Amino acid sequence: MKIAVAIATVGRPQILGHAIRDLARQTRQPDRTIISATSFDDVDPSILSDRPARIDIIYGGRGLPRQRNAVLDALGDEDVVLFLDDDFMMAPDFLCRLEELMSAQPSIGIVTGDVLADGIGNAGLTPPQAQTILDRAMDEPCPDLSDLIDVNNGYGCNMAFRCAPIRTHGLRFDEQLPLYAWLEDVDFSRRAAAYGRCVKAMALRGVHLGIKGGRTSGVRLGYSQVANPIYLIGRATMQRRHAARLISRNIAANLAKSLWSEPWVDRRGRLHGNLLALADLIRGRIDPLRVLDLESRNNGRS
Repeated sequence: MKIAVAIATVGRPQILGHAIRDLARQTRQPDRTIISATSFDDVDPSILSDRPARIDIIYGGRGLPRQRNAVLDALGDEDVVLFLDDDFMMAPDFLCRLEELMSAQPSIGIVTGDVLADGIGNAGLTPPQAQTILDRAMDEPCPDLSDLIDVNNGYGCNMAFRCAPIRTHGLRFDEQLPLYAWLEDVDFSRRAAAYGRCVKAMALRGVHLGIKGGRTSGVRLGYSQVANPIYLIGRATMQRRHAARLISRNIAANLAKSLWSEPWVDRRGRLHGNLLALADLIRGRIDPLRVLDLESRNNGRS
């Protein structure tokens, strides 16, 4: 089985460099690693020397769906493509376990791993903190490969897909969800799930650092928190009830915390974006692409 690891990145060369060095510790190396970047400044030149495995770097337009589509366009005869965020650290046996699982269960089309800790909901984790969590997990018995949970979608920071359905049916990420593209993982997973079971495998363990730098502005994310679920309803990749729950939960959180926001979250910006999207909804012109017209707040928070 041939496995490609794909990492879309922008503006975080040091984080990317760490990800590549961390990848070298896998007991089963990827057959190919594809870095999808937007400019030469996105890539730490040090990863080009002493390569642990084949690394291909492709450059194109900015935006997570666009960058991930560039990866899909670049695939050859690989059997599985594993999409990773540049700040996701895997247990050393992650790829080995992934290969075993996909080989043993051909009905599975999408696999997402068990995130032992996720810094996206707090100030974020450092690589040493993540390594401590992974070391502790490796000292314990690994869950069995049969320990699977059927899930609605893969989690964007780590999700693997069989390549055959992608090639056969021309599946691509929706570029109508621009930039950070909130919920693009849900949309793509639901379309790919028509051709294979979507599961969470407890034997595939990792930690998401949740690094804040390089993400979209609070205003833009707030707009997407309303616009993107509504768009996915129209795409039939999200149920109305689920979309309503996501929208109401995010607006409530942004409203409640806007006066005493976490230092790493632009709650006021998100709330402003929420209100702009609701106003557009009332006017009948809500569109995920509208975030491109919104002013970006370059404060490192989202």
